[in-house]
Amino acid sequence: MRRRKVTYPAAKTATKAAQSQGPARDPRDARSTVATIDLAALDGRDDLTVGARVRIGGDGLYAGELALVEGLSGGVIPAAAVRTEGGRTRRVRVVDLELVPRE
Repeated sequence: MRRRKVTYPAAKTATKAAQSQGPARDPRDARSTVATIDLAALDGRDDLTVGARVRIGGDGLYAGELALVEGLSGGVIPAAAVRTEGGRTRRVRVVDLELVPRE
């Protein structure tokens, strides 16, 4: 003998009206927590070589410090392994590196 399908009553929260979150906002206004994507980071650079002296740009760790390029890696977003003057290593997007002439 087959069992009958069980039916459940509607949830009590389904009858409540949607609550307003305040004045309507323009959907083009970005929240401060929304990430922005830099599409220029997808393009590689031909002027960087291993041993080049660079300044780290952007907003990240070690921003503004001078460094040496220790390695380059391709991929979706090309990156470089750099060693700062303080001896710290880090992987940085090549779009955030600025060439500095040797002294």
